[in-house]
This record gives sequence, C-alpha cells and structure tokens, in this order.
Amino acid sequence: MVGSNISHKQSLIPNLWDESKAAALDPVASLIYRSNLLGSDRRVTNTGGGNTSSKLRESDPLTGVELDVLWVKGSGGDLRTATRANFAALELSKVKSLEKKWDATPTRGVKSAIEDWMVGAYPHCTFNLNPCAASIDTPLHAFVPGVHVDHTHPNSVIALAACDRGEAITKEIYGGEIGWVGWQRPGFDLGLRMRSAALPGMKGLVMGQHGLINWASSSRECYDLSIALIDKAAAYIEKHDKGDQTFGGQAVVPLSDAARTELLTGLLPWLRGRVSKHNRLYATWDASPEVVRFVCSKEVERLARLGTSCPDHFLRTKIRPLYVPWNPQSGTLDGLKAMLEEGLAKYRTEYAEYYTRCKRPDSPAMRDSTPTVVLIPGVGLIAWGKSKSESRVTAEFYGCAVEVMRGAEALGSYIALPEQEAFDIEYWLLEEAKLKRMPAEKELSRTVAVVVGAGAGIGKAAALRLAKDGAHVVCADISKEAARAAADEVVAAVGAGIGVAGTGVAACGPAIGVGVDVTNRASVKAMIREAVLAYGGVDSVVVTAGVYLAPEAGVLPDEQWKKTFEVNVQGAAIVADEASRVWRDQGLTGSLVVTTSVNAVVSKKGSLAYDTSKAAANHLVRELAVELAPLIRVNGVAPATVVEGSTMFPRHRVVDSLRKYHIEFSETETGDELRTKLAQFYAQRTLLRTPITPADQAEAIAFFVSARSSKTTGQVFTVDGGLHEAFLR
Repeated sequence: MVGSNISHKQSLIPNLWDESKAAALDPVASLIYRSNLLGSDRRVTNTGGGNTSSKLRESDPLTGVELDVLWVKGSGGDLRTATRANFAALELSKVKSLEKKWDATPTRGVKSAIEDWMVGAYPHCTFNLNPCAASIDTPLHAFVPGVHVDHTHPNSVIALAACDRGEAITKEIYGGEIGWVGWQRPGFDLGLRMRSAALPGMKGLVMGQHGLINWASSSRECYDLSIALIDKAAAYIEKHDKGDQTFGGQAVVPLSDAARTELLTGLLPWLRGRVSKHNRLYATWDASPEVVRFVCSKEVERLARLGTSCPDHFLRTKIRPLYVPWNPQSGTLDGLKAMLEEGLAKYRTEYAEYYTRCKRPDSPAMRDSTPTVVLIPGVGLIAWGKSKSESRVTAEFYGCAVEVMRGAEALGSYIALPEQEAFDIEYWLLEEAKLKRMPAEKELSRTVAVVVGAGAGIGKAAALRLAKDGAHVVCADISKEAARAAADEVVAAVGAGIGVAGTGVAACGPAIGVGVDVTNRASVKAMIREAVLAYGGVDSVVVTAGVYLAPEAGVLPDEQWKKTFEVNVQGAAIVADEASRVWRDQGLTGSLVVTTSVNAVVSKKGSLAYDTSKAAANHLVRELAVELAPLIRVNGVAPATVVEGSTMFPRHRVVDSLRKYHIEFSETETGDELRTKLAQFYAQRTLLRTPITPADQAEAIAFFVSARSSKTTGQVFTVDGGLHEAFLR
C-alpha cells in the first residue's frame, strides 16, 4: 500500500479497485467510484451508512478564482449506488469559518442549540448552487487532515469500537498510525475533537462505538487504506474468535430448513397481525448461519438486552430487539405464540418507560413502541418495516450488529451505548426533521396484494396499478415465466428499494413472481406460502385467472365444461379458502376481488360454458362476502370483452372472430393489428363506443382493494363501456 506500513495479505475483505477504470475518471467521478466500491461490501459499510469526501481545487463559476471545494456524500443515499447527485459541494473555507461562530457561542457543546444550527448553516457554504443537502458528518471530513477521506461502518472495526478493550486493541493492531476518539454524537464538535485527536503521522481514527475514519493524499490510496484497515481488524478477530464459545456455546439446536419454513409459514401472518396494531408492516426473516448461531447461543439474552452499538444500527433496530426464550425441541407453535404475545406486551411497556425516563423537554412524541427485530432461538431473526426494503435493511443491520458482538466478545466484552445517548440519537430533532421531510405514504403502502393471473392482460395491469399506489405485489400465473416477467415490470416501474439481501434473508423487493395452478389446491397453498415468506402475510387477493374454451362445431366436450368451471369458479374459491387461513391468523382487514364478466348476465349463443361459469362466479362473490365478513370485503369486477393483452385472444381466435363478424382483414397484418380491429368492433356495440382495456379493469380493481370502498362488499361492478343488455332488470 502506498504511503503506509499498515499492509498485509488481503485475506477476508477483497480490494476491488480497477486502475484501468479509475485512470479515466475525473476527480469527482473517482470519488464516486471509490464510494461505490466501499458500499458494495456490507462488511465495509452498511446500507445508507458511511460517507466519503474529496477536497478538490475548483474555479468559482462567477469570478474564476480557484477554491478548495469539499465534495462529501450528502444526507441520505447509499454509497453502493451513489451518483454525483448524492454529493454535496461546499466551499471549504466557508465551512471552516463556522468555527468562529462556534467559538463565539458560550453555550456551545455536543447537544447545544448551536450544534443543530450548524447543520442549517451548511447550505450557505454551497459551491456552484449544488442542491444536495450536506450531512451532519460534514465537519468530520472538513477538519480531519487528508485530501481524501473515508468514513465507514465496518463490522470488524465497530467490534473494536464496541469492545471494553477497544482502545488498547486498536493500538495493538495498528500501532500509532490509527488513533482513537471516544463516543460522541456526530456533529461540529466531534469534527473539532477529531482534528485534535489526529496527531501527526496518523492516517485515521477508530470512533468509539461508531466506526472508522481514515484519510490519504489520493483517492486510490484512501480506498486501499480503508480496505487494509478493515481487513486487518477482521483478521485479528478471526485469530481470536472462539467459534461457538464466543457466544458461550450452543444452548438450543437449530431447526432444519424444512422445519423452519413450516414454522415461519404458520407464524408470520399471526405475528404480522400483532406487530401491525398501529401500522401494517412487512417482514424479512434471516436464518443465516451467523444469526442462527447467535440466537441459539447461551449469551443471546444478555447481549440482546444490551442492544446495538453503532447509531446507524439502532436507528433501524430500536434500543433493543425482542427476544423470546423458546426452545424448538420442547416447545410448540402455540407455545411460541403465547411467549410472543407476552413478550410484545412487555416490550411495549418497557419502551414507554424508556421514553419517559430519557425524554427531554423538546423531544418528539413517542413513536411506535413495536419492536422492529424479533429473535427466536432455533429459527433466526424476523425484522419488520414499512416497506420490504426497510425490513430487509433492518435485518441486515441487526445481522451486522451480531457480527459486531461476535468480534467484541472474541476480544473482550461487548459494550453498548449508554441508554440516554441511544435515546438522544433515536429522538434527535434533526432525525425527526428528516422523517418529516419524507414523502407521504401512498394509498396502498404497507399492503401485500396477490394477483392471480398477473402474467398478462387484466392481471398484469392490476399488478402494475396496485404497485403504483404503493402495494407490494405477488404476481402469480399458470406460467411461472410470465409471472416473473410481470414482477420484473413492476420492479422496473416502482424501483427495487435500497439494500442488498444477504445469505438467508428473503431476497425480494416490491414484487415477486410465482407459478400457480388455481385448480390444484397444493399449488395454491404453495403460492400463499411464497407470499407469506416474502412479506409476512397477505392483505388483498385479486383473481383475474380465467379460461375461455371455444366449442368445436358448436359442441363443448364434457372435459372442457369441467375445466371451464374448475378454473373460473372453483379456482377462485380455492384461492379464497387458502387466503382465508392467513387472513384469520392476521386479524387484519383485507379485500378479495374476483374478475367475472358481463357475459354472466347476458344470454347469447356460442359461449354456454363460459357464460354460465361467470354467472356462478358472480354468485360466488356474494357467497364469499358472507363467509369472509367482517374482516374481508369481497367484490367482483365484470368486464366486457377485453382483447388487448388477453391470453384468451390468441391470433387464431381473433381471426375466427373477425370472420364470424365479417370484418375485413389481411393475413399479413400483425396480431396486435388484428386485435385492434376486433376491439374496435366490440366497442361499437357499447354506448360509449370505446374499446375496453386492461387498464380500465385495473382502476376498478384498485378501487375495491383500497379503503375508498371500505364499506362495500358483495357487489359486482361492471366495466363494459355501456352494454345495455347487461343492465340490471
């Protein structure tokens, strides 16, 4: 490594720098490249955590005068995916000039009003109208030496920082090149303290119970130094790790993968109902070997009570997780539920007491007292969040905390932040302001919708429509490939969210694709299980799957009659029955929407089996509304013929229909062109003379899924452009 004697063979944390890529980059692009590399390994820094900077010479756009500009990762964002838009640019001299204001304030200090005032002053230091908001860590980068600075949250270094012997071990590992600064909340005062702690010859500091900051004269050197420091700490921990004995040895035997899946399938909906009393939450479970070893250990209860150390961790995981002392070898699912019921009540009481003990006169109101992490021996951890992305990152953070505890216990004893310090971070007014700036949640946020038949047509349109309003969607279809393609479209439309799932974590975003045959109960069970394991439960189910089998020479064979009713009627009933088990366990309100047809009330020639099956589906809606009340509302959407995107209209059927209605066409026309002609023909039979599209049906479905129809059940809503033959009479 250039310019440092902290070098050794890279054995655990890989150095990913590619000079052939970096050589062509301008200074800011090089900073971004370095940041993306650091953020790509969760052992280096957690999702959304850490920040990087470079002090660069720039020309003032008005005067042309050369200035030192601090480019530093701004508030929010993630190093792994950061772009130029995620970096603030500040005139370094203006940032440093704020020290005069600091020195002139008699009441300055870590938690003083001037500390928060400084954050509001950073926009006045902006260079070239850069719109990115500077973070509270800006002074850490401005005042420490070095042109290029990395502040990361590596598991291995936080383990040193959260160990009772941390300062001594830091000196033992790094000698005098890396110093130590005790815990202090990030801000202006910490930046000044770190400047004083950075003695000549030092290349970085371990920040007590927080992380690592280091610096160098080039971007490449800074990255190399970061990786070497982190890797050296990791190697030191591995040398001293005692295996299972680091956590006192195994107290509980882990469940097998199959037994764990079975237990979670039965537990998650029930638990989701209990943790969603104020707001619905999504689940992510982690059964990685590291987490399972921790929850099965003898020391898990002691360490869980201590909570996490790094502020980034406990902002997601709360002051501590909920741990239940369940033993899968002697306990039952009902017994686990009883423990969790009691544990949740106790946790909420203790959280309220913690808030009362620690609150200050200007503290924000107490937030939801529900735990965001639940630890279950033999199983793993279950994390909860307002989105799948948030629950996934919470699981990641607690997984990082487990590794921090392992390292600290291997080297000495793990220590957590004092309770008041933890509270002051959790209820920091600046954090509260950040929460208030977040965009309002969408209408269907926090809900899980299963769309059966999502591979094409109305089902795909419904999946996209529900996701647009914030729902997480399980796209299910007889074709698994089509279901997954639809899920990919949903993710592309709404974004995947932040975070990268690790080993053992349910790795999904706002949509998943699964195969299902609605005529096969085992297949439907498997679909519901996938939904539960992905998100923790199910709120709404939309059944758009259907089949139309054309008669041959005017006759429909018995087997095709049977299949028509199995798909169009019994299939919807099976889906409702299997979903109802989840709904009962959750105890949360929800919605079932079944796509029927205007053909259900229009008598005509040529589609006897299809039309009568849809008439039965109409009545199925009314019967299910009675059966599933009061928790679940059941309604139907009855379209007229929808040609666009429908799998019921392959080219040969469209051609047959065009011939039947004597509509001119050419064999050279594309399938879409032929379908457009047929749709226009059908439109002329309606009062509004406009083709009926999948999007039209999706709007009605979204209405029935949403709270806008919260008092409506047992109804069939027609979306047909005005077929007077279907008017009620």
